[in-house]
Formats: sequence, C-alpha cells, structure tokens
Amino acid sequence: MPRSAPSSIDRVGDPQTLERVRCARLIRHSICLLSSKWAVDALLVLGHGTRRYHELLADLSPISEKVLTQTLRAMERDGLVGRRVHAEVPPRVEYALTPLGASMAPPLKALGQWSLEHTEQVEDARGSFDARSALRAAS
Repeated sequence: MPRSAPSSIDRVGDPQTLERVRCARLIRHSICLLSSKWAVDALLVLGHGTRRYHELLADLSPISEKVLTQTLRAMERDGLVGRRVHAEVPPRVEYALTPLGASMAPPLKALGQWSLEHTEQVEDARGSFDARSALRAAS
C-alpha cells in the first residue's frame, strides 16, 4: 500500500525540520536582544567607546532616565554591556560593550547597509499595498 505524503506531525522528527525550528528560535532570541526601542541606539553609541551614564543620557536624547536604566540593565543581563563602578565620591559609573556586545557590530552594519539599499523598495511596496487596501475598503 503506497504511503501518503508525511503529515506535519511526521515531519517534527525530521532533522531538517528540527534544525529549521532550532535556527528560527535562536534568531528570534537574537532579535529580542535588540527589540527594545533604544537597544540598537545604545549599542551604536557604546560602539564608539566607554560612556558614563549622563553621557549616554545626552547621546540618546530624548530617552528618559528610567528607560535608559532599564535598557542598560537588560543589555547587561544579556552580556552585551559591562558596567563598571569606580570607588570614588561620588561614584563614577561607566558602561562599555563587552566582547559579546562588540560582536554585534558586523550584523548591525549589514542590517544597516541592507536598510540603506532597500528603503525605497520597502516604502514603494508599502505604498502599493496601502493603495490596494484602500481600494478594497472603498468598494
């Protein structure tokens, strides 16, 4: 009796499917590292060197102190940013990219280059889609 095409349940154990699922999960996790509104900006600023808290606040204006603190803590937790407290009065706190954070520079540059090269195409596609959607809604 001929066997029918494998169902999605049969393919779950397929090595290609497992690898695709694993890669997709890892990519989603990597994107989540940068998903906060200010994470990419902070990485780019810190890519130019160590900064003190208030320097970051000025460089990332109009970010609020609360959001900057949350962003830096999340990036420190993820291992992208290091925080160094100097034993001075008042304490001096500096932030810098870790080697892991610095390793994000090439993918960010590649994404930035892709954005520069394809911005018009994306905007054109959005305009066409929105025009078609407006026509459908009007009819």
